[in-house]
Amino acid sequence: MRGGGKGAGDAAPAVTLEIQAERVPGSAESEASRDPFGFDPEVRRRVLPAFRFLHDRYWRIEVSGAENLPAHGPALLVANHSGAIPFDGAMLATAVEIHRRRALRFLYDRFVENMGPVATFYRKVGGAVASRDTASTLLEAGELVLLFPEGVPGVAKVFPDRYRLRQFSAGFVRIALALDVPIVPVAVLGAEEIYPVVGRAETLGRMLGVPYVPMTPFFPFLGLLGALPLPTKWFIRFGKPIRLSIPDGEPRWQRSRVEAAKVRRKVQAMVTRLRRRRRSVFFG
Repeated sequence: MRGGGKGAGDAAPAVTLEIQAERVPGSAESEASRDPFGFDPEVRRRVLPAFRFLHDRYWRIEVSGAENLPAHGPALLVANHSGAIPFDGAMLATAVEIHRRRALRFLYDRFVENMGPVATFYRKVGGAVASRDTASTLLEAGELVLLFPEGVPGVAKVFPDRYRLRQFSAGFVRIALALDVPIVPVAVLGAEEIYPVVGRAETLGRMLGVPYVPMTPFFPFLGLLGALPLPTKWFIRFGKPIRLSIPDGEPRWQRSRVEAAKVRRKVQAMVTRLRRRRRSVFFG
């Protein structure tokens, strides 16, 4: 779930998704067209109006730089992660759908598989368990693939540490180098405040099969009401694509760590610029 500064959002065209004709279950055509990770365009089409409401009305997201996303072919989108619950992924996917009319595939952490209905939903709307093989398969199929190199530490940041990016895993660099695909840096501003995390219940999380349960000033003290995300104002900035290469004689693992750190600094700089231009958490 986007160049320019505050207020430089792209116009949002109406979204129409192509719906494939119904196929006979078990037919050769059905088997050939089946996504290996369970993506169901029809399910995605059905949930899009709800995501559009969150994108357009609730968080009033301003998108810039959408022209930096390739109209065709593969690319890795690398973004900062936040929000306790990954609404940022859903909103990035919605932004790409609106502004580039492409389905953004996203990778999620393996622990999500412990949450049966959640994992099933993620797969149907375009997600897949994060691994090098999964990312390679999607990119070789020409997909746009979103990943969050901060991993769980990104969404687990407490409120005083908001917008301070954690270390990036170098796996995405190795994939980009191996397949020669561009990396698109992405900055998201506004998601850190939807759930101001003040603590983490890690013991309870382990009991539930997740890394932690976030604690905010409202949750769990206000019950389900406290689980409602705050209506902050969001900005998404898609940066210019980055092409990587390895100098002759340099070990791939060493170059991967160097380039991952460079991409992290790039995304951090983009987030910082957006934050400096913002005057209000709720009004932009």
